[in-house]
Amino acid sequence: MVSLIRTFGLTLGLVCAGLLDAAPTPVLNFALLDHRGRMQELRRQEGRVVVLFFTANDCPVARQCAPKLRALQEKYGAQGVRVLLVNSAGDERATLEKTAHELGLWHLPTLHDDTQGVARLLSIKRTGETVAIGTQDWIPFYHGAIDDQLVEGAQKPQPTERYLEAALDEFLAGRPVSTAQTTGRGCLLHFDGGEEPDEAPVSYANQVAPILVQKCVNCHSVGNIGAGAMTGHRKVKNMAEMIEEVVLTRRMPPWDADPHFGKFANNPSLSVAEARTLLRWVRQGAPRGEGADPLESIPVNPLADWPLGVPDLVVRLPESQSIPATGVLEYRHIEVVATNSEAGWVGAVFVKPGNRKVLHHIIARLKEGGRKDHLGEREMFVGWAPGASQGWLPAGSGKQLPAHAKFDLELHYTTSGSAQTDETEIGFYFRREPVTHRYESVPVVDSRFEIRPGDPDANAEGFYCFPREALLHGVTPHMHLRGRWMKFELLYPDGRRETVASIAKYDFNWQVTYLLAEPKRIPAGTWVRLSGGFDNSARNPTNPDPKRTIHWGEQSWDEMFLGWYNVTWPVGAEPTQPNKRAKIDTSDVGGTSPRSSL
Repeated sequence: MVSLIRTFGLTLGLVCAGLLDAAPTPVLNFALLDHRGRMQELRRQEGRVVVLFFTANDCPVARQCAPKLRALQEKYGAQGVRVLLVNSAGDERATLEKTAHELGLWHLPTLHDDTQGVARLLSIKRTGETVAIGTQDWIPFYHGAIDDQLVEGAQKPQPTERYLEAALDEFLAGRPVSTAQTTGRGCLLHFDGGEEPDEAPVSYANQVAPILVQKCVNCHSVGNIGAGAMTGHRKVKNMAEMIEEVVLTRRMPPWDADPHFGKFANNPSLSVAEARTLLRWVRQGAPRGEGADPLESIPVNPLADWPLGVPDLVVRLPESQSIPATGVLEYRHIEVVATNSEAGWVGAVFVKPGNRKVLHHIIARLKEGGRKDHLGEREMFVGWAPGASQGWLPAGSGKQLPAHAKFDLELHYTTSGSAQTDETEIGFYFRREPVTHRYESVPVVDSRFEIRPGDPDANAEGFYCFPREALLHGVTPHMHLRGRWMKFELLYPDGRRETVASIAKYDFNWQVTYLLAEPKRIPAGTWVRLSGGFDNSARNPTNPDPKRTIHWGEQSWDEMFLGWYNVTWPVGAEPTQPNKRAKIDTSDVGGTSPRSSL
């Protein structure tokens, strides 16, 4: 007897074995923020089975299933079953936590499917529908109602058929699932995308291409780091399934901040409406439609050498760097001495990558002179990675560059399949007007963490107290391959607490500084807290070795826990002494001088 199978493709839902000869297809991966602001990624869930229950805050059927969901997790949790709720009903995320507490489900993550992409992917039509997925191959083995007790507008005193439990019992025992599909019972979901009803055709020329031009083409163009140049509809259609995947997993555009905390000037992420439009278009078959193709009219011009103008000073690599075709490369450290004969205030630094196909990041640190931070470390003068914003520092501010500045250039290259060379340059722009404020990146660290083998969420935290008033312009998180999340907070002297940025899905591939849309005043005596977590489990696809105990280290297969609060303060009023301990235990900040290598 052919075992029952579940196939998910672009348009197919459940198929029963014996009716169709089709190979089982794994569920496409996805990542959603839950009601607590934590990112939940399907492929990183632990255990043997993931059960997805689709819910809505006000749906009577979904609400009455709360005791059943608690009971399911209690009964099957020890057997490796993970129950997750998914809200695709358009409810605001701020209301999900309140509902979770009302229903006694605060311990079960409620995922916010704001784009409705997961509901579409799994062919969900109603709340109350449940999908059970085996984590060994990520193939669903059951889709339907929990049981037969509840229907729309009616219910039995007790269920007579417990469909989901029967499917779980059979699956966990290694037997074929006898009933793989039942009719879901609950409130109908309303689907829409962008400004149009779900069934309305999406216009490639008027809706899709403008989104790609604004949010994607900057990297996905000839000579840039993005895989595949978006030069027209034919090219983009061939990338349609990949577009769906990276939108569902929130890998692209590269932006990992939780949208519910802070507003940022350099946010390239898709809006909910834009994501819905792209997902609808892909699922409609990525049609060309009518109208001129905006992607074909984009001029293929070489990038301007120096968009900020000709620099006052250029620092170059002493020789061209050779990058092999394949392999994982260690960081390169190259010493260079600038040709400036006088010290000066720098108002802007622009990194001109020599080869965007292979340059992952570059950091220039002053080896001599400059200003030491409160940890005693030399100043990190500039850093660049794909997606980094480059421009002038806030008006009236600058960084002081010593005469004949000596830099350590840290270069990280990634291979591209063919041998490459790189001749990256850094341009410095001096202030002509008086500088009244110093721009400084204040580091906060925890260098004493220990990450145990297999730990999916090893926590770390660090503190710093601002002894002088400062103006906050942005924050920069940094961890390595096991980094999972990081949060930047302000603990004000009057007792208020504010989250500046919550990096819900940290990605080592993108070294992003999150620039505030409006600077934020930090009063003297304000403590800042940096908290976060590492994923050292086998589910982490970038984990070099989940069997190792991990501590602070220079290489990417070690770890770091470091974040910068990028501030300005009046020249002469900056702190000159190491940060002192006060009411908050800052033992993770003082006493050590960890290097801030990326």
